[in-house]
Amino acid sequence: MTQHKKHREHLSHFMISGFTYYEGALVFKELQVGTELSLKYEEDNKFDARAIAIYYKAHKLGFVPRSENRIIYKLMKVGFSNLEIRIQQVDPQAHPEEQVGVVVHLVSNK
Repeated sequence: MTQHKKHREHLSHFMISGFTYYEGALVFKELQVGTELSLKYEEDNKFDARAIAIYYKAHKLGFVPRSENRIIYKLMKVGFSNLEIRIQQVDPQAHPEEQVGVVVHLVSNK
């Protein structure tokens, strides 16, 4: 039996936008480098038609920054679900908008 290995391709990395305004403070101590997060397209977002929210479990942490959301939005809009987002950096001493950095990979089985 051949075992399939996931192949990851770097797509983007950035700081979570809007971290100050959502639930990050409630779960900050649980956020560790390597923790997997989830993405959700917010089609009814009145501020950004391409808004992609970032969640840790049921807690909204913020958004993919506008400067980075165009390609992620397009992939999610057409139903591409092989995106993996993980925490890459946590800095409790930084300004809240610079405390949590993430990396997004395209993932496939190869």
